[in-house]
Amino acid sequence: MGLYDRDYARSSSYAYETAHRSEAQIVSFVKETYKLFAASMMAGAVGAYVGIPLAATISSMVWPLFFLEIGLLIALQFVKNKPGINLVVMFAFVFMTGVTTAPLLAYTLGMAGGGVIVGNAFAMTAVVFGAMSFFAIKSTKDFTGYGKPLLIAILVVIGFSILNMFLGNPMLQIIIAGAVVVLFSILVIYDTQNIMNGAYETPIDGAIALYLDFLNIFMALLQIFGIFGNEE
Repeated sequence: MGLYDRDYARSSSYAYETAHRSEAQIVSFVKETYKLFAASMMAGAVGAYVGIPLAATISSMVWPLFFLEIGLLIALQFVKNKPGINLVVMFAFVFMTGVTTAPLLAYTLGMAGGGVIVGNAFAMTAVVFGAMSFFAIKSTKDFTGYGKPLLIAILVVIGFSILNMFLGNPMLQIIIAGAVVVLFSILVIYDTQNIMNGAYETPIDGAIALYLDFLNIFMALLQIFGIFGNEE
């Protein structure tokens, strides 16, 4: 499951606090964010590994698991400033996102050359993510004001994704997946610049934003490569 909404609106009091953070505080914030992002990637991978043998069962429980993920994500917003419990909820969330990617991974791995398809999708995701992160750091253009247009774009993609759940059109799925790759590549830039500016309230916020960017790009590329790699 992907395409989660993020809280792009920042309160005026928090914006004031952000503007008055010292450079040392921002550097520490960035380091902690990327440590949590790396840990989230590992927890998500563990969830996928655990879920692949249970792919059929997970497929039959897709909606309850999706709402569980949403519940954990909402809960994280309430406990993100509470040491200990915030990490438990964060890792529970990313673990569950890994579990719910298992049916797609299992299906792809069951195809001829499925392992290569998964590997290529992951490698391409890493390249795109790295390139967008590097661009965000080096670019003189400020993307941090793009929150509302990006949110609207996410909602549009979600709408078409729900529509295609009923249509089951492979060509429309490729178009949607392509749009997701482009959209979340831009979101990598947006989130990276906000992290570098210390604009997120906690490192957990930034880490989850980056994790969801990576996850959505990976799943979209996996769908594209899987469709084109399907001999049927």
